[in-house]
Amino acid sequence: MTDRLLVDEPSALHLLRRHAGERPGRAAVTFVHDHDAPDGARTLDYAALDAEARRVASWLQERCAPGDRVLLLHPPGLPFVTAFLGCLYAGTIAVPSPMPGQFQYQQRRVTGIALDAGVSVALTDTGQLDEARRWIDAEGLDFTVAASDAADLGAADRWRDPEAAARDLVLLQYTSGSTGDPKGVMVDHGNLLHNADSLRRALGLSEDTDFGGWIPLYHDMGLMGQLLPSLFLGSSCALMSPMAFLKRPHQWLGLIDRYDLGYSAAPNFAYELCVRRVTDAQLERLDLSRWRFAANGSEPIQASTLRDFAERFASAGFRAEALAPCYGMAEATVFVSGLAGRPPRVAPVDSDALEKHLLQPPLPDGPVRELVGCGDVPDFDVRIVDPHDGTVLPDGTTGEIWLRGPSVAPGYWGRPDATEETFGARTAGGEGPFLRTGDLGALQDGEIYVTGRSKDLLIVHGRNLYPQDIEHELRLRHPALATLAGTAFTVSVPQEEVVVLHEVRGRFTEEQYQELARDMRTTVYQEFGVRTAGLVLLRPGSVRKTTSGKVQRGEMRRLFLDGALTPVHAHLEPAVGALVSGEPA
Repeated sequence: MTDRLLVDEPSALHLLRRHAGERPGRAAVTFVHDHDAPDGARTLDYAALDAEARRVASWLQERCAPGDRVLLLHPPGLPFVTAFLGCLYAGTIAVPSPMPGQFQYQQRRVTGIALDAGVSVALTDTGQLDEARRWIDAEGLDFTVAASDAADLGAADRWRDPEAAARDLVLLQYTSGSTGDPKGVMVDHGNLLHNADSLRRALGLSEDTDFGGWIPLYHDMGLMGQLLPSLFLGSSCALMSPMAFLKRPHQWLGLIDRYDLGYSAAPNFAYELCVRRVTDAQLERLDLSRWRFAANGSEPIQASTLRDFAERFASAGFRAEALAPCYGMAEATVFVSGLAGRPPRVAPVDSDALEKHLLQPPLPDGPVRELVGCGDVPDFDVRIVDPHDGTVLPDGTTGEIWLRGPSVAPGYWGRPDATEETFGARTAGGEGPFLRTGDLGALQDGEIYVTGRSKDLLIVHGRNLYPQDIEHELRLRHPALATLAGTAFTVSVPQEEVVVLHEVRGRFTEEQYQELARDMRTTVYQEFGVRTAGLVLLRPGSVRKTTSGKVQRGEMRRLFLDGALTPVHAHLEPAVGALVSGEPA
């Protein structure tokens, strides 16, 4: 399998069926539900996984036509895996989704996904079946829901091969919604195979590389960046619950150690959480020497986090060259670029020059920003483009990242205008079509550096600032903010002014809140040269995030302007206060 290109396969279904025949007894997927119990894990080998997928598929084929959409509402566990593959085996289109949850905004998101996709049926597990039914009834939705792990659901011997082709859709991957309403990215068999093969070649993966981690499987990084490449290569994948990781970060590293994982991926915050919360006693019990590919992506990568993680876990055998900063997005299936086998490349650049869209070495004693390289982009045709006029920019200049290649999805489900706008871009010279990623970055010496999201960019008094930089600096400088969420955005009063919202840990007197807020405003001014016209401190858990952990800056700005936040402390200049209250300043 190592020497055979995944892209040579007719479809993902054909590849998975071949693995079931050639390596039936090899462990395919393990889910660890109790890290302390001897029997706290369940494993399916490739033969059992194939049988379970055919069983679910047979039930779907009796109720759905090829191309019908199937909503997947599973908590972490093997039933999601078999349900997803059941959709693939049935020729239906899987729609992975988080559970509706207890909060209205979470329920609205899942309802929006179900309506946008036009689902015919939903699958969950036996433990969540009643909750899923209550949600469907409460929302007035009209489709059937069943437990995919029920013993009487389907029969493997009644399955019919749908004879899938490369351009047949496999799933709708709904975007995280961090900068707008979620849209369903259409992903086909060819996209999945090309992208997994791109990841394999970029990082040097093989069937001998075991995968695993905690990323939710309804998220593109967990599904297409971790589980599916493992299954396509015919290797093994060990999974655990995201909640288990958040409660006890050392259990992720313990999973890597226990199951000899060579590849595990997570966003930057997960590495930061491990540095802060794994104790010395827990560290002593870890052996991370076999972890060769520590993929870091899905959110801005901080150079300080990479250094801190490598230093903290060196005594456990972790090597800096295992750190693999990656860049990707759902619209390109998931993986765009990444590199392993050498320490990450960190480029110190002049902050003032970066505001003018240039990557230049910093001046002595001048302001510095560290950018993390995410490798080259061998399987995409990439352009850095002025987003306003389509001019292609030279190396060392920041602009919007545009891509084209076989991993780029066909478009958004049921949204032809949005598809044309995002997937049909052409340069000023007429080249195209390209995918407009919405990300800002630059190419330098063949490597891609991502600087932020174009929709997040703060333009204040003619200056271009990245909210992630402000948020990171505040967490770095103020211990009460560490590991908590925050966001920065601008409001018009009438000129653009910066507002910062941030969660804070601990109980303070009013005088202490005032002092912290004053120190935070000083940090922003000293480091970025702008005033903070509004600063709001919130309880932990107040900052809205997507299902993948990204801060929803637009939603937090709306809640702020609507006066819908409950702060523990707020400092608002009169004009900003009037904007929130709706009264004249």
